[in-house]
Amino acid sequence: MIFDKIHQFNFPTTIRFGAGVIRELPAYLKSNGLQRPLLVSDPIVATLPFFSSIVADLRTQGFSVVVFSDIHKNPVKSDVYKGTEVWDEEDRDVVIGIGGGAALDVARAIVLRVNHREDLFKYDDLIGGDVYVTNEVPHFITVPTTSGTGSEVGRSAIISDDETHQKKILFSAKLMAKIVFADPLLTMDLPPHITAATGMDALTHNMEAFLAKNYHPMCDGIALEGIHLIKDALETATHRPDVESRSKMLMASMMGAIAFQKGLGVVHSLAHPLSSLLDTHHGLANAVNIPYGMAFNIAGFEDKFKRIAKVLELKEENGAAVVNYLFELNSSLGIPHHLRDIGVGTEHIDTLADLAFADFAHPNNPKPVSREDFKALYLEAL
Repeated sequence: MIFDKIHQFNFPTTIRFGAGVIRELPAYLKSNGLQRPLLVSDPIVATLPFFSSIVADLRTQGFSVVVFSDIHKNPVKSDVYKGTEVWDEEDRDVVIGIGGGAALDVARAIVLRVNHREDLFKYDDLIGGDVYVTNEVPHFITVPTTSGTGSEVGRSAIISDDETHQKKILFSAKLMAKIVFADPLLTMDLPPHITAATGMDALTHNMEAFLAKNYHPMCDGIALEGIHLIKDALETATHRPDVESRSKMLMASMMGAIAFQKGLGVVHSLAHPLSSLLDTHHGLANAVNIPYGMAFNIAGFEDKFKRIAKVLELKEENGAAVVNYLFELNSSLGIPHHLRDIGVGTEHIDTLADLAFADFAHPNNPKPVSREDFKALYLEAL
């Protein structure tokens, strides 16, 4: 009986949400006595007009701004080390992560490394490394510019080993942002293919969180509402973006990240190796794999899929209808149905299956997933 046990639930930080809220950033810095921000972003976002406007606004108001954006789209340990060197050399006093999941993960890992200088992967949560996160960390602010990972409200960073490509999780409640400035206007100029891929990432987070085997009814409710918002907004945000659709997607993205503290599952374990081995965009990897992963999970969890189908307002309230919806949604977004269309070949399958089985996400899947299951799913999706 779930009610015979004691459970702990955690929810995230202060979120300032709404069109134009980024204008509050300078006043927030001043009120907290912060003058020397390190802005961590990625090479693309750092060239965009809204980013230049943020930097210019801060400098006009007297802040000493340094930008670090030399990171990979699937971040690795060396990115974090380079960013920490910039922190040291430039004598910064606050980290502001601006961007999507990669930028925010690197920013969060830099926040950890500033006062924790042993090998970064000593702090890997999968080996209990969170117990070593004992020192104070710098002030940390997040500004999301995509609606996918929801990293802005998270307390973990996923960083890959440069050589083995295995993903590690750096986790601690100390790594949560002090405040999030979630401004949908910063997502308005995202190209359609990025909007689609990141949106499917948010949908995957919400669906997998709802199905995850851990007990967390608050996260279940958040996940279902996140699915509902995405159903209403993703296609519009991709093809005919407006402030309402972008706002719904940004909120749904944060909801997915809040919900997946309950756990993720088979889809993420299928997707992570594609990113680390083949440098596939994480959202795209999730998008292609989600119909196959959801189909794998139906048997034994029909009631859960009935609830998802109901939220999606499908005519048939069952798992097969959910899977069909996912294929149709991918088609409407211009996302392919097969792995071969995103660069995966038969020669990759065995290595992908090994990495997927070693991945951290699937132990929370509602049913066990073996290495042979992963291989079969990859082959089916190929």
